[in-house]
Amino acid sequence: MKKLDKLIIKTFLGPFVATFFVTLFVLVMQFLWKYVDDLVGKGLDTGVIIQLIAYTSATLVTLALPLAVLLSSIMTFGNLGESFELVALKSSGISLLRFIRPLLFVCTIIGILAFLFANYVIPVANLQAKSLLYDITNSKPAFNIKAGVFYKDIPGYTIKVAQKDKDNQTIHQVMIFDHQSGGGDKIILAEKGQMVLTANKRFLYFILDNGWRYEERGNRGYTVPGDMIRLGFKKYSKAFDLSSFAFNRLNMDLFASNQQMLNVRQLDVAIDSLQKVENQFSKTVNAYVTVRYPFFKWKDTAWAAAAPPLKVKDFEEIIPLKNRRSVLERAEQTTRETQSALEQPTQEYEDKHGTIVMHKVEWQRKFTLAAACIVMFLIGAPLGSIIRKGGLGTPLVFAVIFFVIFNVFFMIGEKMARSGVMYTWSGMWLSNMVLLPIAGFLIVKAMNDSQLFNKEYYFRSIQKIRKFLERRKKQPTI
Repeated sequence: MKKLDKLIIKTFLGPFVATFFVTLFVLVMQFLWKYVDDLVGKGLDTGVIIQLIAYTSATLVTLALPLAVLLSSIMTFGNLGESFELVALKSSGISLLRFIRPLLFVCTIIGILAFLFANYVIPVANLQAKSLLYDITNSKPAFNIKAGVFYKDIPGYTIKVAQKDKDNQTIHQVMIFDHQSGGGDKIILAEKGQMVLTANKRFLYFILDNGWRYEERGNRGYTVPGDMIRLGFKKYSKAFDLSSFAFNRLNMDLFASNQQMLNVRQLDVAIDSLQKVENQFSKTVNAYVTVRYPFFKWKDTAWAAAAPPLKVKDFEEIIPLKNRRSVLERAEQTTRETQSALEQPTQEYEDKHGTIVMHKVEWQRKFTLAAACIVMFLIGAPLGSIIRKGGLGTPLVFAVIFFVIFNVFFMIGEKMARSGVMYTWSGMWLSNMVLLPIAGFLIVKAMNDSQLFNKEYYFRSIQKIRKFLERRKKQPTI
C-alpha cells in the first residue's frame, strides 16, 4: 500500500466513524419518539430500556451505514479539494479514479460486512427487539392512583380517593368497590389511610382508619333479596395483588417464524416450503372450481360458430310471469353462493402469496442495503471533489438530499414489490438503480473538473447571457 492510499484511507475513517454513530443515534431517537407513548408510565427497569435500545441500534446499523459512507466520502474529498490537495494530485498525473480506488476497496469491505451483519446478527436482534417491544406495549401502565379519579386497572376492583398527600402514600376519603366473584358487591369506605407497597412490588396494602365495610350476602338474580351487612372498623388492612402489573416476557419462539428473524439460508428454505404449499393449494382450488364451475377450453362439433340472434329484447320476456319471481330469487341465491364460495379461497391464496412475497422482499433487503454502501460512495466521492467544501455544513446538505432520494425510492420500491406491482428484485433494487446513473454522471463530471456546483461559473454564464441579450436589443431592425 502506497503513502497516498494510507493518507486517503486515514482521512476517510475518522469522519466515517463519527458520522456513523451520529446517524445511528438519530435513527434510534426517531424510534424512541415513535414508541414514546408505549414506554412512558410502564415502570420499566433501566436494564429493559437499555436492552431495547441496544437491540434496536443493531437493527438500524445497515440503514445507518449508507448515509455514513455518503457523508464521510463527501467530507473527505471536500476537505482534500478545499486544501488544494486534489489539485496537487491531479497536477502530478494521478487521475481521480486512482485515488478513489483505495476507498472503493474499503467501502466494498464495509458492504460485505454490512451483508454479514444483516444476515447473521440482525435476525437475532430483530427477534429480541420485536419480542421485547411487544411485551412492553402490551404491559399495563405502572400502578398510579390519582385523586378524584376512579381507578379500574386492578382486576376486580374500583378505587377512588378524594385526596393524596405529597408523600404519595397518605390518602383521604377512600372508596373501594370489590367486584370479585363469590357473591354480592363489597364496598369499603374510610376517612383516611396509607398505601404501602411490599419490597418485591407484588402486593399493595391499604391500611385504612375509621371506616365502614358494606357487604351483600346471597346470590344475585333471585327474587328474595340477600342480607346487607355493615361493619365498622378503626383499623382495616386490604391487600391487592399487583402481579398483573409485572413485566413478563413471552416465549420468543412465537416470533421466530417471521421473515425478519431469518437469514438467507433460512429464507430460501421457507420460500421453497411456502411455494410448495401454494402450488398444492392452487391445484386443489383449480380442481374444485373446474368441477363445480366449468369453463370449457375446447369446443366440440355441437358448438355453434356464433350465438343465434335473440328475438327478445329483455331476458324477463322469455320467463312466464308466474315463475319470474322464483327464477330471479334462485339466480340471485346462486350468485351469492358462488361469490361466497370463491371469495374464501381467493383470500386464502392472496394471504399465502403475500407471505411468499414478504420473504422474498426480506431476502433482497439483505443485499440491497449492503450494495447501497458502494453506490453511496460512488456518489459521495466525485460530489466532494466537485463542491470542494469540507466541514459538516455543505456536505451534510448534499448527503441529506441524496439520502432522502435513496430512502424515498427504497420505500416506494418495497411497497410496489409487496403489492405485486413490481417484481421483488426490481422493487428492492429500485433505489440503487436510480442512483447508479447519477453516480456515473458525477464521476464523469469530476474527472473533467466540471464546475457543476461553482456559483461563480453560473454567475459568469448569466452575465454572458445578459450581455448577449442587450446586444440583440441594440441591433437595428430591418
